[in-house]
Amino acid sequence: MSFVQTRLTAAESVAAGPQSPPEEIADGHVRLRLAVASLCGTDLHYYAHFANAGFELHNPVTLGHEACAWVEEPNGSGLRRGQLVALNPIMNCQSCDPCKRGEENLCTAKKFPGSATTVPHLDGFFRDVIDHPARCCRPVAEDVNPRHLTFAEPMACALHALNKGGVAAGDKVLVTGCGPMGLLAIAGAAARGAQVTALDLRPGAVEVARKAGAGEGHLAGRIADADIEKRFDVVVEASGAIPAFNTALKAVRQKGRVSILSNIQLREARVMLHLVMLKEIELCGSFQFNREFEEAVQLIESGAVNFEALTAAEYPLDQTGAALAHMAAGKAFGKILLLGSGLTGKSI
Repeated sequence: MSFVQTRLTAAESVAAGPQSPPEEIADGHVRLRLAVASLCGTDLHYYAHFANAGFELHNPVTLGHEACAWVEEPNGSGLRRGQLVALNPIMNCQSCDPCKRGEENLCTAKKFPGSATTVPHLDGFFRDVIDHPARCCRPVAEDVNPRHLTFAEPMACALHALNKGGVAAGDKVLVTGCGPMGLLAIAGAAARGAQVTALDLRPGAVEVARKAGAGEGHLAGRIADADIEKRFDVVVEASGAIPAFNTALKAVRQKGRVSILSNIQLREARVMLHLVMLKEIELCGSFQFNREFEEAVQLIESGAVNFEALTAAEYPLDQTGAALAHMAAGKAFGKILLLGSGLTGKSI
């Protein structure tokens, strides 16, 4: 048997080599075989800078926190060998105050794979063999497509933003930024019966947004303020750009809600905060997810979302570096997937 593990060794440097899984499986964990993983903007930041949002990596690490896998060794968990499971990357302590409130995203002792926020760093999912807590593995029906199930984690993040914004059927929703997370917010809102409008700088991204469920799609800078001002019940800001955030403040109606899904980068800029006061806008941040992981898996199982339209490219696991370079080029509209050896025909 041969196993592949990838590691980010420095900025823009990913090594792929043989993996030697430990002989022992920790209590409460199961051994898994990667089916499909997907790239996230967080992975891209680590790839570009060996750091993300001020958190620097101290050593080479396997990236990845979006994936699904097959059970190889249940280890007494009740799961069965060969079962496909969605992987929840949040390993919360279950005992702190946020955890007791059901807010594991704010856990004070949370462990998260493929991230500098956990020290020592935990290797992420861009590897063939993964040992993961059984409680963080959500089994699904055999007919679920693993290429779709890898969207569970990012879809959960998008649904959390929609829940924070209170998006419901019939709401008029604007999503600013049609990167992967914006597209998933569009798909999630459309699945709820909201009337969704998409806004992005790139024609290709707007085109995919329409396929994701947006009834309208516009190019930023080519639509007059008067055409969107005070028009929307909820705006989901998914671009991370200050101009888009200002657009959100203008576009939301009086007493409307702006849900911030993006990680707005720190830079000097003018923000129209006076509109928050004048229109009594409700602003809310959105970080990771809680119960939304289960919501996301159920949405995937329902078949209500066209994940094929949201997939930009596929790479075998051993070409993770090329996949990240593709994402860094900024020309991929949708998610880039990594296929484990089981899907590429390689024996493990």
